[in-house]
Amino acid sequence: MSKVTWKPGTFLYPIPAVMVSCGTMQNSNIITVAWTGILNTDPPTVYISVRPSRYSYQLIKEQGEFVINLTTKSLIKATDWCGVKTGAKVDKFKEMNLHKEKANFVNCPMIKESPVSVECKVKEIKELGSHHMFIAEVLAINSDKKYINQKGAFDISKCNLIAYSNGHYYQLGNKIGKFGFSVKKRKKKCKK
Repeated sequence: MSKVTWKPGTFLYPIPAVMVSCGTMQNSNIITVAWTGILNTDPPTVYISVRPSRYSYQLIKEQGEFVINLTTKSLIKATDWCGVKTGAKVDKFKEMNLHKEKANFVNCPMIKESPVSVECKVKEIKELGSHHMFIAEVLAINSDKKYINQKGAFDISKCNLIAYSNGHYYQLGNKIGKFGFSVKKRKKKCKK
């Protein structure tokens, strides 16, 4: 295999494209974020990275909380629109016909149309350069019941989640196996 070397950049793809709701039920906003991910299991910790110049940055910094709302193929227009418009000038919930849903542990609204909403409490802000990273503890995960299977587990294949990669959105594909499946030892059959 022959590889081409490029200058350093952000090329760790695909990554989630999420809509982050922030503020309060009365004064809320949505910002589309692709710089997000998991940091720790116990306590459950995630992050979002936001430019300080963004309208949502100050809301998140002042409130100390936010909600990560996973996005789907049916939410692609809202995801894109909320990423290019500023909440300082428009009500994104109203313009995109999204509905606020009361969260259990934070004052920010969840997005009702999202299959999964993750309630987050900011623990630390790291100033990294172009973006500041909000490190947050996960207080609750809220999922639409229609995405829960008979075993009580979240079935990601039912909701058509999208990801972001190098300037483009992609719908997540088919499950090909679970962690460790390709190296799992096969059970030996007993001879009678």
